[in-house]
Amino acid sequence: MEALLERFGDANEDGLGLWVALVDHVRPTRAHDTEAAIAGLHELTDTLRRRRDLAERLSDALIRLFDECKQVSLYVSSGLLPSTGFFSETARRISERLLPDVIDTSHMKDVLSVVFHRVDDEEWVTAIPDEDWEDFLRAVLGSIAVQAETNGAGVKLPKPAEEIVEALRILSYHVSAIGLEPELIRVDPSLEEHESPFLAQNAELLAYLDRYRSCWADDDAMLEEQKHLDVMLDQCSEVVLRIRRRAAKIGTSLTLTFKLERLRQHLTRITDLLELLHRLYAARRMDAVAPQIVGLFKELVRAECRKNKLSDYWSQNVELLSLRMTESASKTGEHYITTTRSEYFGILGSAALGGLIIAMMTGLKIVLGAQGFAPLTGALAFCLNYGLGFVLIHLIGGTVATKQPAMTANSIAASIGESQGKTRDLENLVELIARTIRSQLAAILGNVGVAIPTAMLLSLGIHAITGSPFLEVDKARELLRQVDPWSGIVFFAAIAGFCLFLSGLIAGYYDNLCAYSRIPQRLRQLRWARSLFGRQRMERVAAYVEKDLGALAANFFFGFLLGGVTALGVLLGLPLDIRHIAFSSAYVGYAAVGMDFALSWQLALLSAAGVALIGLTNLAVSFALTLYVALRARRITFAQGRHLGMMILRRFLSRPRDFLLPPPSTSEPAQKNDGPGAERRGDAENDSKIADESKDALGHRRLNS
Repeated sequence: MEALLERFGDANEDGLGLWVALVDHVRPTRAHDTEAAIAGLHELTDTLRRRRDLAERLSDALIRLFDECKQVSLYVSSGLLPSTGFFSETARRISERLLPDVIDTSHMKDVLSVVFHRVDDEEWVTAIPDEDWEDFLRAVLGSIAVQAETNGAGVKLPKPAEEIVEALRILSYHVSAIGLEPELIRVDPSLEEHESPFLAQNAELLAYLDRYRSCWADDDAMLEEQKHLDVMLDQCSEVVLRIRRRAAKIGTSLTLTFKLERLRQHLTRITDLLELLHRLYAARRMDAVAPQIVGLFKELVRAECRKNKLSDYWSQNVELLSLRMTESASKTGEHYITTTRSEYFGILGSAALGGLIIAMMTGLKIVLGAQGFAPLTGALAFCLNYGLGFVLIHLIGGTVATKQPAMTANSIAASIGESQGKTRDLENLVELIARTIRSQLAAILGNVGVAIPTAMLLSLGIHAITGSPFLEVDKARELLRQVDPWSGIVFFAAIAGFCLFLSGLIAGYYDNLCAYSRIPQRLRQLRWARSLFGRQRMERVAAYVEKDLGALAANFFFGFLLGGVTALGVLLGLPLDIRHIAFSSAYVGYAAVGMDFALSWQLALLSAAGVALIGLTNLAVSFALTLYVALRARRITFAQGRHLGMMILRRFLSRPRDFLLPPPSTSEPAQKNDGPGAERRGDAENDSKIADESKDALGHRRLNS
C-alpha cells in the first residue's frame, strides 16, 4: 500500500494508472463482500493518517486530476436520461454493450468509468458507509482551504466550483426545455394558464450563479437568492408530482413517463449541486463538504457502472405505465370481489352463464379439430373460437373464473400498499383476502358446475338428433388423458396461467390507451357517426368503449394467446399446449357421454383430481405474477408476510365459513365498510399525503435556508 502511494509523486508515472491500481487494491474479491471493502478502505485511511507525506502526495494528485479534467459532462449526463427518447436510448445501450464507446480521459466522466471499470463496482462502493468515505476524504484533503483565483478580469472561481456552476447552468436550461414539452401540458393544462415554474427557476438560478461568483471574494456577503431559488425548485417538484398523479388516473405513455423521469432526475441533480456549492461557500474548506461529495460520488459511480444496463433503464420507464395498467386492472378487480350475499350469488350466476358458453366453445373446438385443417388454418380457427367466445361471455355478463386472479391481485396489492405496519389495516387485508377466496370459489363452482352438465346435455342432444355419438370412445379416452395428473398438465396449466397474467396486463394497457388517447371523446365528436346513428346512441357507444374497451381487448387477445400456444409449439417443434380448468371440465363431460358413462370410479376420481390440479395451477400462476408486477409498480415491499399468513390461518381456523360461503344477510352493512372502496379512499389519502410531504419538504428547505 505505502509503496503504491509513494509512486503518486513521481512525474514519470501514469497518473490515471495509479488511480486504477489504488482502487484495485481497495476493491474486494467479491463485490458483495462489504466487510472486505470496508477493511480495505480503513487500511488506506489509516495509512494516510500515519504518513502525512503520502496523504499530501495523494491530495496533490487528486487536485491535479480535477484541474486537468473537464467535469461538466459528468454532472449533466452521468446518471441522467438523455433527450434522445426511450427507443433511441434503448438502441444506444444495446450497441454500446456490443461495441463500447471511445474513452476520452480528458473528461472526468470517462476517468470515473476507467477507474471503476467493473460493472459491479457500484455494489461495494455503495455498501461502504458514508462515514468511512468521509474519513478517507478528510485524511486525504485535511483542512485544505478553497481559494479564489484572480486574473485581469477579476475574481475567478476555483476550477471544481467553476465546473459545477457551468453544469448548473446547463441543467437549468434542460429543465426549462423539458417543462415546456407538449406532453406535460397535455396532462396538466394549467401550466399554460400561469407563469411556468420551469422558466422561473432558470431566471432565479442564473441570478444566483452570477451572485455566487461576485460574492466569492467577500466572506461577509450573503447569497439571498438561495431562498427564492429553493422555492422555485420546490414548485417544479410539486408540478412533477401533480402530473404523475394525473397521469396515473387519466393515462400515460412511454414518452410522457420518460420525460417525467428525466425532469425529476435533473431537479434532483440541481438540488444536490446547489447544496454542495452553498456549503462550500459557507465553509471554504473541502473537508467541510465531505458528506455532499460522498453522496454525489456514490451516485455518479453507480450511474457509470449501470450506464449500459438495459434492465435498469426499462424498469425506470415502464414503472408508471405498469402502475397505470395495474391500477386499471385493480378497479376491474373490485367487481370480482364480493362483499354481500347478493353479490356472491350474482357472481355465481354470472359464472354459471360463463360455464354454459365455455361448454359450447369446447364442443366447437372438438368439431374444428376433427376437420383436418392445415396447421395455420386450424390455429386461426382455434384462436377465433376462444377469442370470440370470451368476448361473447363478457358481452352477456358472464364470468370466467380464471380471469379473476389477474384482476383481484391488483386490488390486494393496492390494499397491501395501505397496510404498511398497521394492524387494523392488516385485519382489513385478511378480510379482503377471505372475500377474494370466497368469490373465486363461487366463480369456479359456477364455471365447472355448469360446464360439465352442459357438455353432457349437448353431447346427448347431438346423439339424439343425428343418431351417432358426438365422440367416439377413442377420442373420449384421449380427452380424459388430457386431464390425467401424470401427463404434464401442471406445465401446460402454468402456460395458461401465464396467458391469463398477460391478458390482465393487456386489459390495463387498453384502458390506459383509451384514457390517454381520449378515444371516447374522439368518438363523440365524429360528425358522420352522430348523423348516421344519432347523438344519444353514439353517447352510449362512447360510454361503453370507455368502460369496457380494456376488458373486450383482454378477452379477445386471451383467446388468441390460448389458441396460439399449440401453433407456436408446432412451429418450434416443441410439445407446447394449454390446460384451462373450465375447458378441461367440459372435456370430462363430453368424454363421459362418449364412453357411455362407463367410467370406473378410479378414472373418474383421477379426472376430477386432474381438473382440480389444472385449476389450482391456473389460479396460482396468474395470481402470483400479477401480484408481483402490481407490488413492483407501486414500489411496495411487504415485510409482514409471515404475520399476515398467521392472521389468515387463524381466521380460517376460527371462521372457515368466511372463506367458503357468503355472509349472513344481517352482516352486509358492516361488511361494506371494508370493501374495495377502501382502495379509492386510500388513493385520495395518498394524494393528500403526497401534497403534505411536498409542503413539509418546502417548509424544511426554507427553514434550512
